[in-house]
Amino acid sequence: MQYLVSITLVSLYVSTAAVVISTALSLPVAVTVAFSDFRGKSVLTSIISTGMGFPSVVIGLVVLLALSNSGPLGDFELLFTPQAMILSQTILATPVVLSVSLSAVESVGDDLREAAYGAGGTTIDVGLAVLREARYGIVTAILAGYGRAISEVGSVLIVGGNIVFPADQTSYTRTLTTAITVEARKGNVETGLALGAILLALVLGVNALGSHLRSRTPGRRTAKSGTVGTSLGGGENR
Repeated sequence: MQYLVSITLVSLYVSTAAVVISTALSLPVAVTVAFSDFRGKSVLTSIISTGMGFPSVVIGLVVLLALSNSGPLGDFELLFTPQAMILSQTILATPVVLSVSLSAVESVGDDLREAAYGAGGTTIDVGLAVLREARYGIVTAILAGYGRAISEVGSVLIVGGNIVFPADQTSYTRTLTTAITVEARKGNVETGLALGAILLALVLGVNALGSHLRSRTPGRRTAKSGTVGTSLGGGENR
């Protein structure tokens, strides 16, 4: 039982930390790209979308080379640690969170921005109002990124090393996905099935929550001055 619990906790810790960092990086970029009109915007959008399907083992290899002793980040000694796994999963989750968030922000009508500026809002105020309007899509983006991170096996195996402390059989860098691979190779079917059931429950839970939120996503709405005032935190009474 301790073995299963420790592996689950490592998986949740690594994936949650990666998605939090990914979200913090993605939302400002999504708003900036959506608000801007520049040459090559369509190309940039296509690159972001393409990143959603980037091979995980390639990312793992790049992170491995960067964190190795001869790599640019070798002095930090992060290789084969949970932090290396977080870095790898952040790179994997960011295109997913960014692409879906960008679509959600761009789906907000231009009338909302114009009304927000007309109500005296700053660029930051307008950005927050748009994020508020696109909140269901953004939450869906975060959940999609979380599903991508927690089900990952290739890159975390490369940079994490799949390490378990032999004394008490607790996980250091072994996750649910890498543990399933190990237990299947060892012929421990019952343990592998238990780990698979935990992973499946987590993924299904994330997908169910995402589907629920997508069903509640509001369509394009015409922004009213009163609504914008509320979104900006008080309108004319600010």
